[in-house]
Amino acid sequence: LHVRAHAHPTTKAFLPTMLEINHGHIVTVASSLGLFSTAGVEDYCASKFGVVGFHESLSHELKAAEKDGIKTTLVCPYLVDTGMFRGCRIRKEIEPFLPPLKPDYCVKQAMKAILTDQPMICTPRLMYIVTFMKSILPFEAVVCMYRFLGADKCMYPFIAQRKQATNNNEAKNGI
Repeated sequence: LHVRAHAHPTTKAFLPTMLEINHGHIVTVASSLGLFSTAGVEDYCASKFGVVGFHESLSHELKAAEKDGIKTTLVCPYLVDTGMFRGCRIRKEIEPFLPPLKPDYCVKQAMKAILTDQPMICTPRLMYIVTFMKSILPFEAVVCMYRFLGADKCMYPFIAQRKQATNNNEAKNGI
């Protein structure tokens, strides 16, 4: 097992010792947007898909090397209420059932997954269904599902707010 030159710096720092003693736990925090995407945040989705891919590849490599003492957990939360995507909105009738998650709830779910050696945790659990449906349905059916949930344009209000804030900031600075 080789630690690639371009691997994540934290992984490069800790993995050699973990391999040597065949013990440790690698936790990768991604996002549900690393499992399925939406419009308007292509760069974010691409980076999270990359994180998920890195985690899955590393997990497979550890299994292939028979390093069963090194556990891995992939954490994929739905929208977390940190303010990063403030303004993101799904369909108003669905929002009460799928509100932004509180950060401490996400941490508790992640810790529970780590302590029980779960290879992956999606919060809320509904994200597993969306991921599964995306993998078995034709693309156009997924589009219909996204539209029903309001997930197809959920980032548009967020993008509009950012654009407005940028324009206001430019006006203040005389740009």
